[in-house]
Amino acid sequence: MEATERIAHFVAETRLETLSAEVVTAAKRAVLDTLGVTLAGAAEEGSRLLLDSLSATADAGPAHIFGTDLRASASQAALANGALGHALDFDDVNVNMRGHPSVPVLPAVLAVAEAAEAAEAAGSDGGAVLSAFVVGFEVECKLGRALGASSYARGWHATSVAGALGAAAACANLLRLDAARTRNALGIASSMACGTRQNFGTMTKPLHAGLAARAGVEAADLAARGFTAAPDILEAPMGFGVLFSPGDDWRPERIGDPGKPWDILSPGINVKQYPCCYMTHQALDATLAATERRPLDAAEVESIEVRVSPGSTSALIHHRPTSGLEGKFSMEYTLAAGVLDGRFDLAAFSDDGVTRPAIAGILPRMHKEEDPRCLGGDPDPGARSSGTIGFVEVTATRRDGVSETVRVDKPTGSPERELSWHDLETKFHDCAAQTGMTPAAAAASFAAWRDLRHCGDVTTLLEPLAGSAG
Repeated sequence: MEATERIAHFVAETRLETLSAEVVTAAKRAVLDTLGVTLAGAAEEGSRLLLDSLSATADAGPAHIFGTDLRASASQAALANGALGHALDFDDVNVNMRGHPSVPVLPAVLAVAEAAEAAEAAGSDGGAVLSAFVVGFEVECKLGRALGASSYARGWHATSVAGALGAAAACANLLRLDAARTRNALGIASSMACGTRQNFGTMTKPLHAGLAARAGVEAADLAARGFTAAPDILEAPMGFGVLFSPGDDWRPERIGDPGKPWDILSPGINVKQYPCCYMTHQALDATLAATERRPLDAAEVESIEVRVSPGSTSALIHHRPTSGLEGKFSMEYTLAAGVLDGRFDLAAFSDDGVTRPAIAGILPRMHKEEDPRCLGGDPDPGARSSGTIGFVEVTATRRDGVSETVRVDKPTGSPERELSWHDLETKFHDCAAQTGMTPAAAAASFAAWRDLRHCGDVTTLLEPLAGSAG
Protein backbone atom coordinates (compact mmCIF):
# COMPACT_ATOMS: atom_id res chain seq x y z
CA MET A 1 0.00 0.00 0.00
CA GLU A 2 1.48 3.35 -1.05
CA ALA A 3 1.90 6.25 1.38
CA THR A 4 -1.16 8.27 0.32
CA GLU A 5 -3.53 5.33 0.58
CA ARG A 6 -2.02 4.16 3.87
CA ILE A 7 -2.41 7.59 5.46
CA ALA A 8 -5.92 8.06 4.07
CA HIS A 9 -7.12 4.80 5.62
CA PHE A 10 -5.47 5.72 8.90
CA VAL A 11 -7.25 9.09 8.92
CA ALA A 12 -10.63 7.62 7.99
CA GLU A 13 -10.50 4.77 10.50
CA THR A 14 -9.05 6.37 13.65
CA ARG A 15 -11.52 7.15 16.43
CA LEU A 16 -11.21 8.11 20.08
CA GLU A 17 -11.70 4.55 21.24
CA THR A 18 -8.60 3.47 19.31
CA LEU A 19 -6.40 5.90 21.27
CA SER A 20 -4.65 4.92 24.49
CA ALA A 21 -5.01 6.92 27.68
CA GLU A 22 -1.41 8.11 27.27
CA VAL A 23 -2.12 9.49 23.80
CA VAL A 24 -5.24 11.30 25.02
CA THR A 25 -3.36 12.84 27.95
CA ALA A 26 -0.56 14.05 25.69
CA ALA A 27 -3.13 15.55 23.33
CA LYS A 28 -4.88 17.43 26.13
CA ARG A 29 -1.56 18.89 27.28
CA ALA A 30 -0.83 20.08 23.74
CA VAL A 31 -4.31 21.55 23.32
CA LEU A 32 -4.04 23.53 26.54
CA ASP A 33 -0.59 24.85 25.75
CA THR A 34 -1.67 25.90 22.27
CA LEU A 35 -4.78 27.67 23.50
CA GLY A 36 -2.71 29.63 26.01
CA VAL A 37 -0.13 30.87 23.53
CA THR A 38 -2.92 31.75 21.09
CA LEU A 39 -4.51 34.02 23.67
CA ALA A 40 -1.19 35.71 24.35
CA GLY A 41 -0.50 36.11 20.63
CA ALA A 42 -3.73 38.01 20.07
CA ALA A 43 -2.15 41.20 21.43
CA GLU A 44 0.84 41.20 19.05
CA GLU A 45 1.10 43.89 16.37
CA GLY A 46 1.12 41.40 13.52
CA SER A 47 -2.00 39.76 14.94
CA ARG A 48 -3.71 43.13 15.19
CA LEU A 49 -2.94 43.92 11.56
CA LEU A 50 -4.25 40.55 10.44
CA LEU A 51 -7.41 40.95 12.50
CA ASP A 52 -7.93 44.42 11.02
CA SER A 53 -7.86 42.87 7.56
CA LEU A 54 -10.46 40.29 8.56
CA SER A 55 -12.73 42.55 10.60
CA ALA A 56 -14.84 43.69 7.66
CA THR A 57 -16.30 40.19 7.27
CA ALA A 58 -15.34 38.48 10.52
CA ASP A 59 -18.65 39.09 12.30
CA ALA A 60 -20.66 36.86 10.01
CA GLY A 61 -19.40 33.40 10.87
CA PRO A 62 -19.85 30.80 13.61
CA ALA A 63 -16.24 30.41 14.77
CA HIS A 64 -14.43 32.36 17.49
CA ILE A 65 -11.14 34.17 17.01
CA PHE A 66 -9.54 33.66 20.40
CA GLY A 67 -8.62 36.58 22.61
CA THR A 68 -10.96 38.85 20.63
CA ASP A 69 -14.68 39.50 20.32
CA LEU A 70 -14.63 38.56 16.63
CA ARG A 71 -16.36 35.65 14.94
CA ALA A 72 -15.64 34.45 11.43
CA SER A 73 -16.15 31.66 8.95
CA ALA A 74 -14.33 28.43 9.74
CA SER A 75 -11.56 29.14 7.23
CA GLN A 76 -11.07 32.73 8.44
CA ALA A 77 -11.02 31.66 12.08
CA ALA A 78 -8.49 28.92 11.32
CA LEU A 79 -6.29 31.46 9.52
CA ALA A 80 -6.49 33.95 12.37
CA ASN A 81 -6.09 31.51 15.26
CA GLY A 82 -3.22 29.71 13.56
CA ALA A 83 -1.36 32.98 13.09
CA LEU A 84 -2.16 34.15 16.64
CA GLY A 85 -0.98 30.85 18.04
CA HIS A 86 2.40 31.20 16.34
CA ALA A 87 2.78 34.96 16.80
CA LEU A 88 5.03 34.67 19.86
CA ASP A 89 6.90 31.54 18.72
CA PHE A 90 5.87 30.12 22.09
CA ASP A 91 4.07 27.04 20.73
CA ASP A 92 5.21 23.42 20.83
CA VAL A 93 7.70 21.56 18.65
CA ASN A 94 8.14 18.01 17.35
CA VAL A 95 11.59 16.89 16.26
CA ASN A 96 10.36 14.53 13.51
CA MET A 97 8.23 17.22 11.94
CA ARG A 98 10.99 19.83 12.27
CA GLY A 99 8.31 22.33 13.10
CA HIS A 100 5.35 23.27 15.25
CA PRO A 101 2.71 20.52 15.14
CA SER A 102 -0.18 21.82 17.23
CA VAL A 103 -0.67 25.30 15.87
CA PRO A 104 -1.68 24.38 12.28
CA VAL A 105 -3.97 21.56 13.45
CA LEU A 106 -5.86 22.76 16.53
CA PRO A 107 -7.22 26.01 15.04
CA ALA A 108 -8.49 24.07 12.02
CA VAL A 109 -10.18 21.40 14.14
CA LEU A 110 -11.86 23.87 16.49
CA ALA A 111 -13.08 26.04 13.63
CA VAL A 112 -14.64 23.05 11.87
CA ALA A 113 -16.14 21.88 15.17
CA GLU A 114 -17.84 25.24 15.68
CA ALA A 115 -19.10 25.26 12.11
CA ALA A 116 -20.41 21.72 12.56
CA GLU A 117 -22.25 22.71 15.72
CA ALA A 118 -23.77 25.71 13.96
CA ALA A 119 -24.95 23.40 11.19
CA GLU A 120 -26.20 20.86 13.74
CA ALA A 121 -23.79 18.28 12.32
CA ALA A 122 -21.71 15.68 14.13
CA GLY A 123 -18.17 16.29 15.28
CA SER A 124 -18.25 18.95 17.99
CA ASP A 125 -17.87 16.77 21.10
CA GLY A 126 -14.58 16.74 22.97
CA GLY A 127 -13.71 13.17 22.09
CA ALA A 128 -14.09 13.81 18.36
CA VAL A 129 -11.96 16.94 18.64
CA LEU A 130 -9.22 15.06 20.49
CA SER A 131 -9.08 12.20 18.00
CA ALA A 132 -9.02 14.61 15.05
CA PHE A 133 -6.22 16.58 16.68
CA VAL A 134 -4.16 13.44 17.29
CA VAL A 135 -4.67 12.27 13.70
CA GLY A 136 -3.54 15.59 12.25
CA PHE A 137 -0.57 15.70 14.59
CA GLU A 138 0.46 12.19 13.55
CA VAL A 139 0.16 12.80 9.82
CA GLU A 140 2.21 15.99 9.72
CA CYS A 141 4.94 14.56 11.94
CA LYS A 142 5.27 11.41 9.88
CA LEU A 143 5.42 13.52 6.72
CA GLY A 144 8.05 15.75 8.29
CA ARG A 145 10.16 12.70 9.02
CA ALA A 146 9.79 11.48 5.43
CA LEU A 147 10.78 14.87 4.02
CA GLY A 148 14.07 14.74 5.93
CA ALA A 149 16.58 17.45 6.68
CA SER A 150 17.11 18.76 3.16
CA SER A 151 13.59 20.19 2.80
CA TYR A 152 14.17 22.48 5.77
CA ALA A 153 17.72 23.22 4.61
CA ARG A 154 16.38 24.36 1.23
CA GLY A 155 14.23 26.93 2.97
CA TRP A 156 10.83 25.25 3.33
CA HIS A 157 9.03 25.84 6.63
CA ALA A 158 7.69 22.48 7.78
CA THR A 159 5.01 24.08 9.99
CA SER A 160 3.23 25.31 6.89
CA VAL A 161 4.26 22.60 4.44
CA ALA A 162 3.55 19.43 6.45
CA GLY A 163 1.13 21.40 8.63
CA ALA A 164 -1.27 22.00 5.74
CA LEU A 165 -1.66 18.25 5.22
CA GLY A 166 -1.86 17.62 8.95
CA ALA A 167 -4.67 20.14 9.26
CA ALA A 168 -6.46 18.60 6.26
CA ALA A 169 -6.16 15.13 7.78
CA ALA A 170 -7.50 16.37 11.12
CA CYS A 171 -10.51 18.05 9.51
CA ALA A 172 -11.18 14.99 7.34
CA ASN A 173 -11.24 12.85 10.47
CA LEU A 174 -13.58 15.25 12.26
CA LEU A 175 -15.90 15.34 9.24
CA ARG A 176 -15.81 11.53 9.02
CA LEU A 177 -14.65 11.48 5.42
CA ASP A 178 -13.98 8.06 3.92
CA ALA A 179 -10.54 7.09 2.63
CA ALA A 180 -11.25 8.17 -0.95
CA ARG A 181 -12.35 11.66 0.03
CA THR A 182 -9.50 11.90 2.51
CA ARG A 183 -7.06 11.23 -0.32
CA ASN A 184 -8.63 14.11 -2.18
CA ALA A 185 -8.28 16.34 0.88
CA LEU A 186 -4.57 15.50 1.08
CA GLY A 187 -4.18 16.21 -2.62
CA ILE A 188 -5.94 19.56 -2.40
CA ALA A 189 -3.90 20.58 0.64
CA SER A 190 -0.68 19.67 -1.17
CA SER A 191 -1.39 22.40 -3.70
CA MET A 192 -1.91 24.86 -0.84
CA ALA A 193 1.23 23.98 1.14
CA CYS A 194 3.81 26.75 1.25
CA GLY A 195 6.11 28.80 3.49
CA THR A 196 9.68 30.05 3.16
CA ARG A 197 12.09 30.33 6.07
CA GLN A 198 13.38 33.60 4.66
CA ASN A 199 10.39 35.17 6.41
CA PHE A 200 11.57 34.05 9.86
CA GLY A 201 11.77 37.06 12.13
CA THR A 202 8.88 38.84 10.41
CA MET A 203 5.10 38.89 10.80
CA THR A 204 4.80 36.44 7.92
CA LYS A 205 6.42 33.59 9.84
CA PRO A 206 3.39 33.14 12.17
CA LEU A 207 1.10 33.69 9.19
CA HIS A 208 2.49 30.39 7.84
CA ALA A 209 0.68 28.48 10.59
CA GLY A 210 -2.56 30.29 9.84
CA LEU A 211 -2.28 29.57 6.13
CA ALA A 212 -1.74 25.88 6.89
CA ALA A 213 -4.76 25.77 9.21
CA ARG A 214 -6.94 27.51 6.63
CA ALA A 215 -5.71 25.16 3.92
CA GLY A 216 -6.74 22.19 6.03
CA VAL A 217 -10.25 23.53 6.59
CA GLU A 218 -10.79 24.40 2.93
CA ALA A 219 -9.24 21.20 1.57
CA ALA A 220 -11.42 18.98 3.76
CA ASP A 221 -14.53 21.00 2.95
CA LEU A 222 -13.91 20.73 -0.78
CA ALA A 223 -13.19 17.02 -0.52
CA ALA A 224 -16.40 16.51 1.47
CA ARG A 225 -18.30 18.12 -1.42
CA GLY A 226 -16.74 15.75 -3.96
CA PHE A 227 -13.88 17.93 -5.20
CA THR A 228 -11.11 15.76 -6.65
CA ALA A 229 -7.31 15.75 -6.55
CA ALA A 230 -4.49 13.35 -7.44
CA PRO A 231 -5.12 10.17 -5.42
CA ASP A 232 -1.40 9.41 -5.14
CA ILE A 233 -0.25 12.92 -4.21
CA LEU A 234 2.48 11.91 -1.74
CA GLU A 235 4.41 9.44 -3.88
CA ALA A 236 3.59 10.66 -7.42
CA PRO A 237 6.44 11.77 -9.74
CA MET A 238 5.36 15.40 -9.42
CA GLY A 239 3.77 15.00 -6.01
CA PHE A 240 4.26 16.38 -2.54
CA GLY A 241 7.30 14.32 -1.63
CA VAL A 242 9.65 15.03 -4.50
CA LEU A 243 8.58 18.66 -4.79
CA PHE A 244 9.36 19.57 -1.20
CA SER A 245 12.27 17.14 -0.82
CA PRO A 246 13.87 16.63 -4.27
CA GLY A 247 16.14 13.83 -5.40
CA ASP A 248 16.67 10.91 -3.08
CA ASP A 249 15.91 12.90 0.06
CA TRP A 250 12.20 11.99 0.11
CA ARG A 251 11.99 8.84 2.25
CA PRO A 252 8.35 7.64 2.31
CA GLU A 253 9.39 4.48 4.16
CA ARG A 254 9.97 6.68 7.21
CA ILE A 255 6.20 7.16 7.41
CA GLY A 256 5.82 3.51 8.37
CA ASP A 257 2.45 2.62 9.83
CA PRO A 258 0.89 5.78 11.29
CA GLY A 259 0.29 5.40 14.99
CA LYS A 260 3.07 2.83 15.42
CA PRO A 261 4.40 4.58 17.40
CA TRP A 262 2.35 7.72 17.92
CA ASP A 263 4.54 10.76 17.38
CA ILE A 264 2.71 12.60 20.14
CA LEU A 265 4.32 10.07 22.51
CA SER A 266 7.56 9.18 20.72
CA PRO A 267 9.51 11.34 20.15
CA GLY A 268 6.81 13.38 21.85
CA ILE A 269 6.11 17.06 22.31
CA ASN A 270 8.62 19.74 23.19
CA VAL A 271 6.74 22.43 25.11
CA LYS A 272 8.43 25.79 25.05
CA GLN A 273 9.60 27.36 28.29
CA TYR A 274 10.78 30.47 26.45
CA PRO A 275 8.98 32.51 23.72
CA CYS A 276 11.62 32.20 21.01
CA CYS A 277 13.05 29.79 18.44
CA TYR A 278 13.50 26.31 19.89
CA MET A 279 17.02 26.11 18.48
CA THR A 280 18.08 28.50 21.27
CA HIS A 281 16.51 26.69 24.21
CA GLN A 282 19.34 24.39 25.22
CA ALA A 283 21.68 27.39 25.18
CA LEU A 284 19.23 29.44 27.23
CA ASP A 285 18.98 26.70 29.85
CA ALA A 286 22.77 26.59 30.01
CA THR A 287 23.05 30.39 30.31
CA LEU A 288 20.55 30.47 33.18
CA ALA A 289 22.38 27.61 34.89
CA ALA A 290 25.65 29.53 34.62
CA THR A 291 24.11 32.67 36.12
CA GLU A 292 22.61 30.67 38.99
CA ARG A 293 26.00 29.19 39.87
CA ARG A 294 27.70 32.57 39.76
CA PRO A 295 25.91 35.79 38.75
CA LEU A 296 27.07 37.20 35.42
CA ASP A 297 27.53 40.95 35.35
CA ALA A 298 27.63 42.42 31.85
CA ALA A 299 30.66 44.56 32.68
CA GLU A 300 32.57 41.48 33.86
CA VAL A 301 31.79 39.26 30.86
CA GLU A 302 34.58 38.86 28.36
CA SER A 303 32.61 36.47 26.15
CA ILE A 304 29.82 33.93 25.99
CA GLU A 305 30.47 31.12 23.56
CA VAL A 306 27.91 28.49 22.63
CA ARG A 307 28.73 25.28 20.77
CA VAL A 308 25.94 23.36 19.07
CA SER A 309 25.61 20.41 16.71
CA PRO A 310 25.87 20.99 12.94
CA GLY A 311 22.75 22.55 11.45
CA SER A 312 21.48 23.77 14.81
CA THR A 313 21.78 27.43 13.90
CA SER A 314 19.99 27.18 10.54
CA ALA A 315 16.92 29.07 11.76
CA LEU A 316 18.96 31.66 13.68
CA ILE A 317 19.39 34.02 10.78
CA HIS A 318 19.51 37.34 12.63
CA HIS A 319 22.90 38.11 14.16
CA ARG A 320 22.24 41.78 14.97
CA PRO A 321 18.46 41.93 15.40
CA THR A 322 16.58 45.21 15.22
CA SER A 323 13.14 44.05 16.39
CA GLY A 324 11.58 41.69 18.87
CA LEU A 325 10.61 39.28 16.10
CA GLU A 326 14.17 39.15 14.81
CA GLY A 327 15.44 38.68 18.37
CA LYS A 328 13.54 35.39 18.58
CA PHE A 329 15.80 34.06 15.81
CA SER A 330 19.11 35.35 17.13
CA MET A 331 21.39 33.23 19.30
CA GLU A 332 23.54 36.27 19.99
CA TYR A 333 20.63 38.30 21.30
CA THR A 334 19.19 35.56 23.48
CA LEU A 335 22.59 34.99 25.11
CA ALA A 336 22.95 38.72 25.74
CA ALA A 337 19.46 38.92 27.24
CA GLY A 338 20.32 36.04 29.55
CA VAL A 339 23.36 37.91 30.85
CA LEU A 340 21.51 41.18 31.33
CA ASP A 341 18.17 39.90 32.61
CA GLY A 342 18.70 36.42 33.98
CA ARG A 343 15.39 35.39 32.43
CA PHE A 344 13.65 35.02 29.08
CA ASP A 345 10.09 36.36 29.23
CA LEU A 346 7.72 38.01 26.79
CA ALA A 347 9.18 41.47 27.56
CA ALA A 348 12.64 40.30 26.52
CA PHE A 349 11.37 39.81 22.99
CA SER A 350 9.70 43.17 22.57
CA ASP A 351 11.16 45.76 20.23
CA ASP A 352 12.27 47.83 23.22
CA GLY A 353 13.96 44.81 24.79
CA VAL A 354 16.00 44.06 21.69
CA THR A 355 17.02 47.65 20.89
CA ARG A 356 18.05 48.81 24.38
CA PRO A 357 21.58 50.30 24.50
CA ALA A 358 22.84 47.70 26.98
CA ILE A 359 22.24 44.96 24.39
CA ALA A 360 24.26 46.79 21.76
CA GLY A 361 27.12 47.04 24.22
CA ILE A 362 27.34 43.33 24.99
CA LEU A 363 26.16 41.73 21.73
CA PRO A 364 29.63 41.62 20.07
CA ARG A 365 30.82 39.42 22.93
CA MET A 366 28.28 36.70 22.14
CA HIS A 367 29.45 33.94 19.81
CA LYS A 368 28.08 30.68 18.41
CA GLU A 369 29.80 27.76 16.71
CA GLU A 370 28.61 24.52 15.14
CA ASP A 371 30.75 21.67 16.42
CA PRO A 372 30.40 18.04 15.21
CA ARG A 373 31.41 16.85 18.68
CA CYS A 374 28.08 18.15 19.96
CA LEU A 375 26.29 15.40 18.02
CA GLY A 376 27.27 13.13 20.88
CA GLY A 377 27.39 10.00 18.74
CA ASP A 378 23.79 10.31 17.50
CA PRO A 379 23.37 7.39 15.04
CA ASP A 380 20.88 9.15 12.72
CA PRO A 381 21.02 12.93 13.16
CA GLY A 382 19.36 13.51 9.80
CA ALA A 383 16.12 11.92 10.96
CA ARG A 384 15.21 14.71 13.37
CA SER A 385 15.27 18.48 13.69
CA SER A 386 18.89 19.62 13.87
CA GLY A 387 18.09 22.06 16.65
CA THR A 388 17.09 19.27 19.02
CA ILE A 389 19.81 16.67 18.57
CA GLY A 390 23.03 16.25 20.48
CA PHE A 391 24.00 18.61 23.29
CA VAL A 392 24.88 22.27 23.74
CA GLU A 393 27.78 23.75 25.67
CA VAL A 394 27.91 27.35 26.85
CA THR A 395 31.19 28.78 28.12
CA ALA A 396 31.08 32.04 30.05
CA THR A 397 34.47 33.75 30.34
CA ARG A 398 34.94 36.69 32.70
CA ARG A 399 37.43 39.50 32.30
CA ASP A 400 39.43 38.11 35.22
CA GLY A 401 40.12 35.03 33.10
CA VAL A 402 37.82 32.69 35.01
CA SER A 403 35.58 30.63 32.74
CA GLU A 404 32.83 28.11 33.29
CA THR A 405 31.22 25.67 30.88
CA VAL A 406 27.69 24.33 31.24
CA ARG A 407 26.39 21.47 29.14
CA VAL A 408 22.69 20.84 28.44
CA ASP A 409 21.59 17.62 26.75
CA LYS A 410 17.83 18.17 26.74
CA PRO A 411 16.06 21.51 27.17
CA THR A 412 13.37 22.26 29.71
CA GLY A 413 9.99 21.23 28.28
CA SER A 414 11.37 18.36 26.24
CA PRO A 415 9.86 14.88 26.76
CA GLU A 416 12.86 14.00 28.92
CA ARG A 417 12.31 17.12 31.06
CA GLU A 418 8.56 17.42 30.73
CA LEU A 419 6.74 20.36 32.24
CA SER A 420 4.38 19.38 35.05
CA TRP A 421 0.66 20.08 34.93
CA HIS A 422 1.35 22.90 37.40
CA ASP A 423 3.97 24.36 35.04
CA LEU A 424 1.54 24.13 32.13
CA GLU A 425 -1.17 25.88 34.13
CA THR A 426 1.24 28.62 35.17
CA LYS A 427 2.15 29.22 31.53
CA PHE A 428 -1.55 29.20 30.57
CA HIS A 429 -2.33 31.79 33.27
CA ASP A 430 0.54 34.03 32.14
CA CYS A 431 -0.60 33.84 28.54
CA ALA A 432 -4.29 34.35 29.31
CA ALA A 433 -3.47 37.41 31.39
CA GLN A 434 -2.21 39.11 28.19
CA THR A 435 -5.84 39.42 27.04
CA GLY A 436 -7.17 40.49 30.44
CA MET A 437 -8.56 37.11 31.54
CA THR A 438 -8.84 36.97 35.31
CA PRO A 439 -6.99 34.28 37.27
CA ALA A 440 -10.30 32.72 38.28
CA ALA A 441 -11.51 32.58 34.68
CA ALA A 442 -8.18 31.18 33.52
CA ALA A 443 -8.27 28.48 36.20
CA ALA A 444 -11.82 27.49 35.25
CA SER A 445 -10.98 27.38 31.56
CA PHE A 446 -7.84 25.31 32.15
CA ALA A 447 -9.80 22.79 34.22
CA ALA A 448 -12.57 22.55 31.63
CA TRP A 449 -10.16 21.94 28.75
CA ARG A 450 -8.23 19.41 30.82
CA ASP A 451 -11.48 17.41 30.92
CA LEU A 452 -12.00 17.83 27.16
CA ARG A 453 -12.56 14.12 26.54
CA HIS A 454 -15.84 14.20 28.45
CA CYS A 455 -17.17 17.44 26.96
CA GLY A 456 -20.36 16.94 24.98
CA ASP A 457 -20.09 20.22 23.07
CA VAL A 458 -16.67 21.80 22.69
CA THR A 459 -18.16 25.12 21.64
CA THR A 460 -19.19 25.72 25.28
CA LEU A 461 -15.48 25.84 26.16
CA LEU A 462 -14.68 28.42 23.52
CA GLU A 463 -16.82 31.32 24.69
CA PRO A 464 -14.60 32.06 27.76
CA LEU A 465 -11.62 32.39 25.41
CA ALA A 466 -13.22 35.34 23.64
CA GLY A 467 -12.36 38.87 24.71
CA SER A 468 -10.76 42.05 23.52
CA ALA A 469 -7.10 41.75 22.61
CA GLY A 470 -4.99 44.48 24.17
